[in-house]
Amino acid sequence: MIRLAVRVSGEQAELVLAELLELAPAGVEEIRGESCTVEYAVYGAPGELPALPDVRALAGEALVEISTSEIPDDWHERWKQFHRPVLIDAPHQHDARRPPIPALHVRPPWEAPAAGGQEAVREIVIDPGQAFGTGAHASTRLCLELLLELAASERPSGALLDVGTGSGVLAIAAAGLGFAPVLGLDHEQESVDAARENAAVNGAELEIRRFDLRAEALPWLDGTRGSQSAPVLLANLLRPLLLELADTLPSAPLHLLAAGLLTHEVDEVVSAFARRLELRERERRARGEWAAVWLSAG
Repeated sequence: MIRLAVRVSGEQAELVLAELLELAPAGVEEIRGESCTVEYAVYGAPGELPALPDVRALAGEALVEISTSEIPDDWHERWKQFHRPVLIDAPHQHDARRPPIPALHVRPPWEAPAAGGQEAVREIVIDPGQAFGTGAHASTRLCLELLLELAASERPSGALLDVGTGSGVLAIAAAGLGFAPVLGLDHEQESVDAARENAAVNGAELEIRRFDLRAEALPWLDGTRGSQSAPVLLANLLRPLLLELADTLPSAPLHLLAAGLLTHEVDEVVSAFARRLELRERERRARGEWAAVWLSAG
């Protein structure tokens, strides 16, 4: 097994990550280094990794260093140590007359279900070896937290779109909370396949499609749902794609949960959606350098 590491300048790291995920859709390891640098690493057998010229080209002026190293043959077992269960606590219940919103326990298939202590816990089993988004990354956790908060304050029903679904964890959680229909979209066929498999494992009723955000109009926001209410939109994307979404959405969603942002980028994204679609900020959350925001229509 080979580890390919790319160290880049922190200011341009998010742009490099967006491009790197095109070459390595199964996801990358991220390590914040000293001197304002970020290291991204991908793992694979010889011949499976992106070509070095391609990596150098995508990193461009942000590139600091590229390195490759061999790792032990038992990596597949050792790798499991890096994927631990994540518990997203249940939110405060706004209306006691409604059914309680459960906590979410997101775990890989080799980990046991949550122990007792939570009144209601929904298990979500995600294979971390297939696509980005296991629940452990701060941006995914923040989006799950806001999704629970939305479900607690608004009745969790109606259509929901998950753009850049990756492993499908957000779409699976939404379907389990009561949103329907749920549609997950992703540009990478590997992610589409992984999300479908994860949905089947979790018994989630949702649809997953391959979709090019830069070339196609988002379904359900292009007038195809007729008189039905606008959907909830989940977008765990990086800043450039979120700004592009703000410029191209044909109509406003009922709610938008936007994640994948660094804390200093949130105001710019909020302003972009407010300016054109008149979405207003309901709540924002941060964990370390990462942030997510909940916007609503009206």
